[in-house]
Amino acid sequence: MPDLSLDLHPETPADHAAIERLHERAFGPGRFARTAFRLREGVEAYHSLCFTARVGTLLVGSIRLSPVEIGPGTACVLLGPITIDPAFQSKGIGGALMRRAMDQAKAEGHRLIMLVGDAPYYERFGFTVVPQGRLALPGPVDPRRLLVAELVPGAFEGVSGPVRGGLVAA
Repeated sequence: MPDLSLDLHPETPADHAAIERLHERAFGPGRFARTAFRLREGVEAYHSLCFTARVGTLLVGSIRLSPVEIGPGTACVLLGPITIDPAFQSKGIGGALMRRAMDQAKAEGHRLIMLVGDAPYYERFGFTVVPQGRLALPGPVDPRRLLVAELVPGAFEGVSGPVRGGLVAA
């Protein structure tokens, strides 16, 4: 990004209002009805996996990752939302946030990340389309947009079932 001086920082409570305004501008009021939102509802995101992007003092991007469980006891990380201010899109900010969050998730020992998004964009980060019927979400999802990335090779082998928001019981 030769024309931007981008700084990535861990998200702090002081960022929450600006992030909510960013989500509202990017996704509108319909965001609350989306299946991915329903998975995150009432679930606290992993604080160590939430980052912001700033140009100067202006917050221009945000990424959050939250715990989900697949089937009977498979821990997974749900990526999203990732939000870039519309005025700053196509400048590499989303990619920088993706790499930072995925690297941190791997460093913390997470094995699997899933998201609902555009495969052509996320494939460059190692995401692939989940085979149809393998996962059941709590609402409608275009099966071509349900994606998974293994942070550890083989982490998705044999994994199937319903996806629920929250931590796997110990």
